Amino acid sequence: MKFDHVFRDPALYELALTHRSIGRPNNERLEFLGDALLDLVVAEMLFEAHPNASEGELTRLRSELVNGKRLAGLARKLELGDKLRLGPGELKSGGYRRDSILADAFEALIAAVYLDAGFDACRHVVKRQFEALVQDMPRSHKDAKTRLQEWLQARGLSLPSYALLAAHGEDHARTFEVACSLDEPQATRFEAQGRSRRAAEQSAAEQALAWLERGETS
Repeated sequence: MKFDHVFRDPALYELALTHRSIGRPNNERLEFLGDALLDLVVAEMLFEAHPNASEGELTRLRSELVNGKRLAGLARKLELGDKLRLGPGELKSGGYRRDSILADAFEALIAAVYLDAGFDACRHVVKRQFEALVQDMPRSHKDAKTRLQEWLQARGLSLPSYALLAAHGEDHARTFEVACSLDEPQATRFEAQGRSRRAAEQSAAEQALAWLERGETS
């Protein structure tokens, strides 16, 4: 995989690949900035690629693309492990192969591009690295209630409960108000409306799932 940027300031490139085991300065501050830049550009890519996706689904897709395992894979394709500057302890323990160190270096490298050449150059690099992943990322065909249940079950949490709060209007044009309640990870309730009880429940479940996913990625 090609990295489409030639640094005007080589010191930024070196800093991005300098692990904290070396001492200071190192790439920790660049990691922080790179993480935010990746979230922004990948969110933009998904927003454009999936115009009908809900907020919760876009959040889920982004979390599947911007995570330690995925970033470490991209770092390996760029052979960043061979270029890392590590302290003696990390070298001896094989830190250049560790997912967390590789992912951090990839984030730092994205931030270094931004500082070296600005946001447009950064966006270009991120898009080149993620374009195939975004195109190949399948959208889930499962409904929001199913995805919410699976999310909670995967983490050993209690399942949600749904309650009809009210129904308004004539039989041919009724509006249903429902609540989706979670006991874990904290007691929370999400309310939504729909032209059917099922539609309202799906909307409330989507809200709950988006809230949970935001909490997990923040």
